[in-house]
Amino acid sequence: MAGDGREFDVVVLGATGFTGRLTAEYLARQGDSGTRWAVAGRNKGKLAALRDELGVDVPIVHADSDDLGSLRDLAGRTRVVATTVGPYLVYGERLVQACAELGTDYVDLTGEPEFVDLMYLRHHDTAVRSGARIVHACGFDSIPHDLGAYFTVRQLPEGVPLRVEGYVRASGRISGGTLHSALTAFGRGRQMAVIGKRRRRAEHAGDRDARAVAGRPRLDRALGGWVLPLPTIDPQVVRRSAAALERYGPSFRYSHYAVLPNLLTTVGVVGGVGVLFAGAQLPVTRRWLLSRLPAGEGPSAKQREDSWFSVRFVGEGGGRRVVTEVSGGDPGYGETAKMLAESALCLAHDDLPPTAGQVTTAPAMGDALIARLQKAGIAFTVLESSEG
Repeated sequence: MAGDGREFDVVVLGATGFTGRLTAEYLARQGDSGTRWAVAGRNKGKLAALRDELGVDVPIVHADSDDLGSLRDLAGRTRVVATTVGPYLVYGERLVQACAELGTDYVDLTGEPEFVDLMYLRHHDTAVRSGARIVHACGFDSIPHDLGAYFTVRQLPEGVPLRVEGYVRASGRISGGTLHSALTAFGRGRQMAVIGKRRRRAEHAGDRDARAVAGRPRLDRALGGWVLPLPTIDPQVVRRSAAALERYGPSFRYSHYAVLPNLLTTVGVVGGVGVLFAGAQLPVTRRWLLSRLPAGEGPSAKQREDSWFSVRFVGEGGGRRVVTEVSGGDPGYGETAKMLAESALCLAHDDLPPTAGQVTTAPAMGDALIARLQKAGIAFTVLESSEG
């Protein structure tokens, strides 16, 4: 990329927010030796206090998500920007624009399909020309699922139709930022559908048939619970990786589920999501819901320590069946900050396949990022492998 000679390798934007602070902590304690990194945001006083708290002498960069000039200055000084400033649909576009124009690699934590599709339509071509790699969804959305599907495919025969199903189990609490992003997306269903349709018309489908298949709710005794299709951004990310990489075969299908322990929990989860979705449709109820957990707040260290996730993948093709698993600790914050930081370090330092424009994690970083995450304590495991 056009990053040689820049002042920094990685800059964390939004470093004083809840997940931004965790990302900065990770870089301070476990980042690659010799990495030139900095923290960025609007409030220099808060950034200085964070720096003192972390006990590291890293530079402070002033940048405001509403000020394109400051974001261009930031992008021009670093090889990679890692941003935790959401909801991305509200605060994210100017930074994507700056990175795309200046050939700066970009990673974020968005799980907002409308934002990702809109950034593709508006800035993908510019990023292709500049050499910038714009990689969205570099946290729990969607690294375990995208790289888990990629890891599973690598255990299956080449050149044949493949099918993979992902089953998510997790225990954790949400932060204010996550709630704000979710309610923003819930309140924009019509706009999301329109932008998604425009993107499908604009993007090159490729020669392979890669699809995300919704699946159906059911009781699965082998998995020990009820499985519900997860209408998150994750299946879309897996599908785009499959369309980009020949290793996924001439035909690829992916389905994505949550696994819940019993029918009562299943009904409760469906009902809770329904209440949030209904509340997001009206400004007055949306504001009330957002006030329950302000942005910048999140679970305590003890709550994060007790949280965990596992994603089980079942892959089949060419007469072979494999079962794999990606697992780790607190999915929403501790591990998400780790995934974001390692993604930024991977783009900054590792020998990677040539890509540019808006790309997903598997084609952009694939094996290199898996190796980093394994070293950092996130497990990628083959549980079963058999013929037939």
